[in-house]
Amino acid sequence: MLLRGYGTAGPWGWLTLLLVACVAWASEITFELPDNAKQCFYEEIVQGKKCTLEFQVITGGHYDVDCRLEGPDGSVLYKEMKKQYDSFTFTASRNGTYKFCFSNEFSTFTHKTVYFDFQVGEDPPLFPGENRATALTQMESACVSIHEALKSVIDYQTHFRLREAQGRSRAEDLNTRVAYWSIGEAIILLVVSIGQVFLLKSFFSDKRTTTTRVAS
Repeated sequence: MLLRGYGTAGPWGWLTLLLVACVAWASEITFELPDNAKQCFYEEIVQGKKCTLEFQVITGGHYDVDCRLEGPDGSVLYKEMKKQYDSFTFTASRNGTYKFCFSNEFSTFTHKTVYFDFQVGEDPPLFPGENRATALTQMESACVSIHEALKSVIDYQTHFRLREAQGRSRAEDLNTRVAYWSIGEAIILLVVSIGQVFLLKSFFSDKRTTTTRVAS
């Protein structure tokens, strides 16, 4: 799989391109999407290939992002606004370069961390003659079953890691808000306490002044 990325993310865009270049053999990428930024990826797909795009916002804001998938002729195959996660499967109708973009342009100050998995075509057979007319041996059948089970385990592990990362981000954000709220309450309590002291002093000061005037 060969992915090419292009965006308007400034220095983060170059970091993402470097990340893509380093893991161009992989179909799973996690990247930073700054505020007011858009990041696009391109993939050469052969007609008839079945493709699946799955994405999820891990951290940032309300954990949402805009996603758009276009065909070689510019037709829109998929478009969703402010989605936290989604999955879309399609079959390439023609040869060419398919483009899918993630946009955070609606956010003015919050950057996002986005994970996506783009799969093209089916996995190659485990054995060269797996699709032969004759039945598989017991050992081959067991290997195929184990292979499918391991793929499911990998998928579950990926989703659990994403959920764990998202949960940790929410917990850290909540902890930060609680800390700020506690500091704010402490400051308010201090101000109110000082205000009460000065208010009480003013009452006794007025009383002494009145007593002095009456005695005179």
